[in-house]
Amino acid sequence: MMKSRITPIMFVGMIVFYGLIFLVPFSGGVHLFDWDEIIFAESAREMLISGDAMTVTINYEPFREKPPLFIWLQALSMKAFGINEFAARFPNAVCGIVTLLTVYLFGRKVHHHQFGMLWAASFGTAILPFFYFQTGIIDPWFNLFIFLCIGFFILYLEESRPGKRYLYICLSPLFLGLAVLTKGPVAVLLFGISFLVYLGYKRGRLNVTWGHVLAFITILLLSGGSWFLVAILRGNYDVIREFIIYQAGLFSEDFAGHSGFPGFHFVMLLFGVFPASVIMLGGITKKKEEGLPQAFRTWMYVVLFLVLVLFSIVQTKLVHYSSLTYYPVTFLAAWVLYNWTKRKVEIRKWQIALLILIIAIYAVILFIIPFVMLDPERFIVSYPNLMDPYVEGVFRTGTGWSIIDFLPAVILMAGAVLAIPRIIKRDAKGLVMLHLVTLLFTYVSILLFVPKVEQMIQGPAIAFMKEHASAGERVVSLGYKSFAPYFYAERMPGEIASDKEVWMNEYDRDRPVYVVMKANNSSRVMQKYPGLILIGEEGGFVFALYMAQNRFN
Repeated sequence: MMKSRITPIMFVGMIVFYGLIFLVPFSGGVHLFDWDEIIFAESAREMLISGDAMTVTINYEPFREKPPLFIWLQALSMKAFGINEFAARFPNAVCGIVTLLTVYLFGRKVHHHQFGMLWAASFGTAILPFFYFQTGIIDPWFNLFIFLCIGFFILYLEESRPGKRYLYICLSPLFLGLAVLTKGPVAVLLFGISFLVYLGYKRGRLNVTWGHVLAFITILLLSGGSWFLVAILRGNYDVIREFIIYQAGLFSEDFAGHSGFPGFHFVMLLFGVFPASVIMLGGITKKKEEGLPQAFRTWMYVVLFLVLVLFSIVQTKLVHYSSLTYYPVTFLAAWVLYNWTKRKVEIRKWQIALLILIIAIYAVILFIIPFVMLDPERFIVSYPNLMDPYVEGVFRTGTGWSIIDFLPAVILMAGAVLAIPRIIKRDAKGLVMLHLVTLLFTYVSILLFVPKVEQMIQGPAIAFMKEHASAGERVVSLGYKSFAPYFYAERMPGEIASDKEVWMNEYDRDRPVYVVMKANNSSRVMQKYPGLILIGEEGGFVFALYMAQNRFN
């Protein structure tokens, strides 16, 4: 194996440079997406307005779904950068840098400096992980805390020095507690089941003492239970009870309104964590190692299959539910690459074929999208069965598309043509090229596609909300669920009741309410609320004005 010319200090600097170039600059380039991004950002905005850091709210009422840690990070970011999209997404850009540093350092400790670099490279160039670090969702930090918990626990199990063992058994529950404060008790469930599976694999023979078990539980309760304890002391029993009920409900019914087929997460990982997802398939092997490397690889197997099975059972199917698997997938990909450089494993012909197939699918999709959007009217006329008033309006809003939007497909295909033959010849430059091309493809796709798609699906509605917010007026959505009016209409405490029927009947009769509807159900909404006055429509959205009935008598 060739000695790397890149020193550890140099590589740490490269990771920071990567984050400053690729993750940070364009984080605020588009509006936040409904629902998840806006929900968290709105909770942070309301926390700043209310001054109550211990209560997560939506519309200034307790929000039962999430604990406050990520909201605190966003609120701090908004304190520094203002209440805007960049501030909402900045914590995850930081998380991207911290995550790559973390996997590098763990990879270096488990195997070698070169292995750590390969793991960070696999993680940092995969499609969905890169994309998620430029969002304002909660999962990147949650996954990082879970991984740190597991990582330090593995080090604890494999360490022989008493002082180091005690340090690791304290750090592991500390990060598990932070994961609980980020997303809830599902963190304990994921770690607990992983531990039980590994315990079974080791036939109950683990180097664990009762004193360390007590330390683990105590630190977990102090860190992860702190917010819950404060909520109880403040008398917020209902919030805690509803929070627990909601978390349990995620595993029994389609709470979030997103169902999917049983293999959903397998497909998302295969395409979303590309190219690591294909390369790592060669790492699913019975090849044995010794000590820490074997323990770490076994835990990565456990986490990968546990998350896939667990969230395949859950009826709600969201892409980020399986995002914890980005760690084992990229770890196993790095394992293949590391051993490939030492000529201990091979990238097989069927993996090459799968790489080519996925590249071809991506290229075709990203060729079709701009091809259709260069002349959306032709698509609307050709496929009327796919259209309803909202979808038709979305397509007609698609402006600004040009021949340059074919660039991502061209980059990917050209890169494949250059990289794949080298990989077949066992030239390491081919694998380097594949990862760099994937990173460039993802980055350019985000820059070109995301702003246009966001503008198509929600741009007119958000522009309407921001216009009336600047005039000090109030905006709601009717006929479809949206959190955008809270954030982009800058809703203040007491402005709009949670129950729409209540504000219709009891609202300030001297001030109007501006209403956003989707065109596919606006007629039904207008019939239900006869006080609505149509004032315009654009891009699949219909806008109306509401005044209390006696204003017109």
